[in-house]
Amino acid sequence: MHASVFTELSLVIAIGAGVALIMRLLKQPLIIGHIITGIIVGPAVLHIIQSEETIEVFAKFGIALLLFIIGLGLNPRVVKEVGRASVVLGLVQLTFTSILGFAIGQLFGFSKTESAIIGIGLGFSSTIIVLKLLSDRKEQNRLNGKISIGVLLVEDIAATLALVFVTARSNGSFSLASFGELGFYAIAVGLPILIVSHKVLPRLNQLIAGSQEFLFLFAIGWGFGIAALFANIGFSLEVGALFAGVALASLPYAQEVSSKLRPLRDFFIVVFFISLGAGLSFTNISDVWVYVLAFSAVAVLFKPFLFMLTMGLLGYTRSTSFKVGTALSQISEFSLILAVLAFQQGIIRQEIVTIMTLVALITIAISTYLITYNAQLYSFFEKYLVLFERRKTHGDTTRAEKFEMVLFGYSKGGHEFVRTMQSMKKKFVVVDYDPDIADILDRRGLPYLYGDVTDIELLDELNADYTKLFISTIGDFETNKFLLRWINKENPKAIFVCTADTASQAADLYELNAAYVMLPHYVGSEKISSFIKRSGLKKTKFNKYREKHLIYLALQIEDTKTTHRRKLGKAILEKLEEPITLKKIG
Repeated sequence: MHASVFTELSLVIAIGAGVALIMRLLKQPLIIGHIITGIIVGPAVLHIIQSEETIEVFAKFGIALLLFIIGLGLNPRVVKEVGRASVVLGLVQLTFTSILGFAIGQLFGFSKTESAIIGIGLGFSSTIIVLKLLSDRKEQNRLNGKISIGVLLVEDIAATLALVFVTARSNGSFSLASFGELGFYAIAVGLPILIVSHKVLPRLNQLIAGSQEFLFLFAIGWGFGIAALFANIGFSLEVGALFAGVALASLPYAQEVSSKLRPLRDFFIVVFFISLGAGLSFTNISDVWVYVLAFSAVAVLFKPFLFMLTMGLLGYTRSTSFKVGTALSQISEFSLILAVLAFQQGIIRQEIVTIMTLVALITIAISTYLITYNAQLYSFFEKYLVLFERRKTHGDTTRAEKFEMVLFGYSKGGHEFVRTMQSMKKKFVVVDYDPDIADILDRRGLPYLYGDVTDIELLDELNADYTKLFISTIGDFETNKFLLRWINKENPKAIFVCTADTASQAADLYELNAAYVMLPHYVGSEKISSFIKRSGLKKTKFNKYREKHLIYLALQIEDTKTTHRRKLGKAILEKLEEPITLKKIG
């Protein structure tokens, strides 16, 4: 029996790796590949999975680890910052989405109970999908990420109450006392855990963190133990795992625990998505496709609209509202659990379970693309989203730091600049959009912001008016032009050092007031780093460096009649103390 389980899991992972490779080659989200793997190995195609309970246990480990790690990244001030908005958004969305889902169900001729189950199910968003994608994109600590997580927590609590209600209704024992009992257990269990985490564990820091092996074991024991405890008192596994992480979030070794658990999380969460695909039912699709499309539209179109409208009224920017709306545009695994439980209790028909299953597959697939490409989608729809933004807005106030130096991009020579910044003992931050680089910076304890440097909302977090030096190692010419124009607008006195591939590109960047442009084979990041260290962040010190480079660039451009040549000549004539003619330069 054990051998068969091992063989099954090995085959599933091998097929999953093959499908993931194809998705990588096609540049598609891996989550979609994992769900496709589940469909392939499930009863719909190959029917490899026989030990469904074992796979389900593995999937639950993945859920618990994901939520536990997310909790480790939160702390009480986040709850204070976005708690009110999350509760308002969660309740408004759940209320209106449930009403619309109920109304559509009634129009299609479903019973009131079936319509209510469908409506409530449409109101829940997938905690696992959203948190996995936010984590992959390093957005869990951005404003849109924190609000999304807050809303998901509100929805998870509502889902727990809904499950309690369905169970109680089936045996005729429903009463307010059952909800009161749930609240009592939450306080009785949660309060002692918080006391231990804030009063006892800090005194044991050296004992716990002194051994890496014990720290790893302690973290798993704490996370799984509290998740299981909450599941047994009537709450969901997700709520318990998230609470376990939040309880440890303020401890000094929280980040280390998070880093150590990520590889384990990644394995188990893959199994979860595969099990999700394997559990999908495709029976009677031809009879229910109209219902499926209608209910999918509620999740993919109405929910984001409702989030953007509500967040706009609360004073958030259209960018933040759009990202939250697209992130929560699917239905949840709780929706499926609710439908299955209601069917088992004889409250709804099998047809409703099939409808909700297909809606889950469609909305999860669509929302995965919406989250993955939300920056590009926002750029396309931005001008149409002005209706969702009030004149006076508030953004992410958690990053109030002021940085004297900002480095855009780390992979191409960025380590040299970081070394220089550290030696100068100036406050700096690295901005990068590569998740692997973000992980490297995180492990090295370097300050960083993860995101696209062309995202104005991200740039606003830098407090540019305070920064004295901006450096871009990004090779893309258009990106550097965008950054230079933004710096000229926000802080024209700041130094901007960037890179270019050709002399013509460098000429354009100098025309836009770049302090220095690095070209391949002319001067490297190490030499510029050394000069920055000597310059003391004074823009005037760059003039001679800049002037020498202008002469070099003029010599590199062969056509003396080009616009670039004339621009370079004019710039040199204006800057040099001893005027020289274009003829001398040539």
